[in-house]
Amino acid sequence: MRIEIIGRDYSVAERLNEVVTRKLSKFDKFFDDKALAKVICRKESGDRLTMEVTITFGGRMVRSEYTSDNMYDNVDVIIPKIERQIEKHRAKLAKKLRPDAFAQYDEPEEIIADVKARKPVREKNFELIPMDVDEATLQLELLDHDFFVFLNADNGKVNVVYKRGDGNVGLINPNY
Repeated sequence: MRIEIIGRDYSVAERLNEVVTRKLSKFDKFFDDKALAKVICRKESGDRLTMEVTITFGGRMVRSEYTSDNMYDNVDVIIPKIERQIEKHRAKLAKKLRPDAFAQYDEPEEIIADVKARKPVREKNFELIPMDVDEATLQLELLDHDFFVFLNADNGKVNVVYKRGDGNVGLINPNY
């Protein structure tokens, strides 16, 4: 697995680089050489430091983000979170990971049953109305939802606006 460590408004020290690389290398048992782990370290307002780790593999991704006042603490929280995500969804991910990725694990029945039992409980159909991003953001606020799907009048694509953890709004603009 390849690892990229990027600092945004934050200078990544050589020691942090070594720690992150060492801890992420434990995921080599799951991923092949084509997988990419992208680590973004950034400084938020005040003394808050955020680390975001996204591992992209076989057209899929696993992601975790954590904010604290210490980047080393962020690493110690994120790595176990990602490992739990991989283990929890291993039945679905097994085809995309290395053939021997889960060789050392037993098959806990409760995890397998939980993953198999999780199905959509509701289906919703709606008409996509062309609007610009500002209108979609207004609709997001008016509906008090976490996200809003719309047809972007500017580019003709289906987009999503969503509420971010920091209180701002994000835009998902897929490439297809």
